[in-house]
Amino acid sequence: MADEPQKKPHLSALVGHTNGLTKSASLAATATRSAGGGGGGATASSKKLVIKNFRERPKLPDNYTQDTWQKLHEAVGAIQSSISIKYNLEELYQAVENLCSYKVSATLYKQLRQVCEDHVKAQILQFREYPFVMHRDDSLDSLLFLKKINKCWQDHCRQMIMIRSIFLFLDRTYVLQNSVLPSIWDMGLELFRNHIISDKQVQTKTIDGILLLIERERNGEAVDRSLLRSLLSMLSDLQQVYKESFEQRFLEETNCLYAAEGQRLMQEREVPEYLHHVNKRLEEEGDRVITYLDHSTQKPLIACVEKQLLGEHLSAILQKGLDSLLDENRISDLTQTYQLFSRVKGGQQILLQHWSEYIKNFGTTIVVNPEKDKDMVQELLDFKDKVDHIIEVCFQKNEKFINLMKESFETFINKRPNKPAELIAKYVDSKLRAGNKEATDEELERILDKIMIIFRFIHGKDVFEAFYKKDLAKRLLVGKSASVDAEKSMLSKLKHECGAAFTSKLEGMFKDMELSKDVMVQFKQYMQNQSDPGNIDLTVNILTMGYWPTYTPMEVHLNSEMIKLQEVFKTFYLGKHSGRKLQWQTTLGHAVLKAEFKEGKKEFQVSLFQTLVLLMFNEGDEFSFEEIKMATGVEDSELRRTLQSLACGKARVLIKNPKGKDVEDGDKFIFNGDFKHKLFRIKINQIQMKETVEEQVSTTERVFQDRQYQIDAAIVRIMKMRKTLGHNLLVSELYNQLKFPVKPGDLKKRIESLIDRDYMERDKDNPNQYHYVA
Repeated sequence: MADEPQKKPHLSALVGHTNGLTKSASLAATATRSAGGGGGGATASSKKLVIKNFRERPKLPDNYTQDTWQKLHEAVGAIQSSISIKYNLEELYQAVENLCSYKVSATLYKQLRQVCEDHVKAQILQFREYPFVMHRDDSLDSLLFLKKINKCWQDHCRQMIMIRSIFLFLDRTYVLQNSVLPSIWDMGLELFRNHIISDKQVQTKTIDGILLLIERERNGEAVDRSLLRSLLSMLSDLQQVYKESFEQRFLEETNCLYAAEGQRLMQEREVPEYLHHVNKRLEEEGDRVITYLDHSTQKPLIACVEKQLLGEHLSAILQKGLDSLLDENRISDLTQTYQLFSRVKGGQQILLQHWSEYIKNFGTTIVVNPEKDKDMVQELLDFKDKVDHIIEVCFQKNEKFINLMKESFETFINKRPNKPAELIAKYVDSKLRAGNKEATDEELERILDKIMIIFRFIHGKDVFEAFYKKDLAKRLLVGKSASVDAEKSMLSKLKHECGAAFTSKLEGMFKDMELSKDVMVQFKQYMQNQSDPGNIDLTVNILTMGYWPTYTPMEVHLNSEMIKLQEVFKTFYLGKHSGRKLQWQTTLGHAVLKAEFKEGKKEFQVSLFQTLVLLMFNEGDEFSFEEIKMATGVEDSELRRTLQSLACGKARVLIKNPKGKDVEDGDKFIFNGDFKHKLFRIKINQIQMKETVEEQVSTTERVFQDRQYQIDAAIVRIMKMRKTLGHNLLVSELYNQLKFPVKPGDLKKRIESLIDRDYMERDKDNPNQYHYVA
């Protein structure tokens, strides 16, 4: 072989021996050696290896293409007939590769397609033997048909996988390079779709059969789910057949089924039962998607179930059953209601509205009924706990439900002005009073926190303040506070909620009590220096008039020792604080009396009025009502209640003649020398601690009087700043500034009053315009 000039090596594809066809390469190598000089040694020069193609491509043997295709045709036929293939699969694969290498790919693809098409066309004949008018009760025939179409599909898929494995080289070269040609697998799908599934009768019966199976499953029957999965997978693989032919009809039937079911079950079932059914249906349909439907069907299918079973009945469900679920505190059912309603557009909004209505209606029944006043606050606290629990557990702490609950509480609690505020103050009093052993310090703190939440909803907080102040005064003056820490804690909560101005008087009361202790230490030292200190141990609380509730002074006849002690204290106190005036409040006085009976000595904790009555019996054993009244100077109704406590209660120190619960004119009272009691120190209920109707009315009236002063002050303040203002703007400003509810009519009266007193005047041309009078 002659030497060639040096070229860049070029390699052609090398293929192994097949069917006597050999493709080889000619190799030429030249080696040159040059003799080295001098030392006689030889050095090898570099070697060159040149690899070259054949000058001409070897030709295919005659009939090679035809013979090879015949083998391939036979193999495809064997696959389609489910018989064994004569040839080695590797050999067949190599044959396809050889044909592709010699540019017969296009012919090979057409031939293969034709063979597959002829086979698929022949398959349609087996379905002609089935009747195509199908009735709902013809389910057996339908099932046999579905199994046959499924077998046909499974066989087709298996065949196309085998065929593709043989023609893989064709698929990966020629077909891949021609974007217009479907792959061998896609070609198989196309043929099956065009010649079998696109046949109108076959398609109708297939989809009818699938829908019938799904309907039977929805009715609770067991069906062949693997068959459904296979058939629906077939429709899905055949591209638009699933969407256009199956899904549309499936969703229409689903819609009709659940529309009818929703209407029927809403009539037949109670709400919890109905919601449980809806949940079950949603789970079933979700499982259906996972098991055999295409994933793309999930969204429209679930939306359809939600619309027909929930969306169409939102109001009806809530009207029929929400109240009873809430009344009975059905936590799991309420949780399910919230979860289901949250799935539907507008569901949460309508649940919110009904939730709000329920709170308002239920709360109103607690607040507006005077017969429930005794338990109102406890019921409000229990109700608040209940709705809080429902929001937390059932409504996932949804902010909208929390806010609407607060608005609803505020609405119903103020439907009855003032009374809830008064009763909340009394409830706090009952919890802070000594003798309240039902709660530990931590529990009491929690109760007070809950009370503050209810307190926030009240508009007339000044009513609460008035009653709270009155009760606090009693607790402080009679030493009935359960805990100073609890009192201070409540005061701190009120200050945080309403500001320092709200609690300034209450804090002043505590300050007075502390100063009084210091004064009494000094007074006791002062008494020790007196020549005649007396037998009575006097304790005085000095109250600043502006801080404490207004008490009506009552003139009573004290005994000489008491009067003497009062004068001593007055001299002592005014000597230290000149310019002050002392006014004795006999209604707030109390004492400890020592008494002797046949059984032995006892001590009585009594009010000042009870003290004056009992001290009379040092002078005699029997007195009439009129005599006691004359001697003590206690006013009529107060005296009757005082005598009732001493002669008709549990500790009967006096005997009333004639017997009876009420004290009448002419009744006689006799000292009970045979009095017995297991305790040494006995507390006889202090009448002044019991709130009378008159006290309630006077407290409320004082609040209203204070409100008038506040309205007047606000009007003058606004007019002084604005100088001239229209009626509507003035009223609007007042509503912004006043912290209590007020009616437009009341504001109008106060404006008229200020005009009469020359604080402001009407405009001469416009009666709705006011001018400030400087």
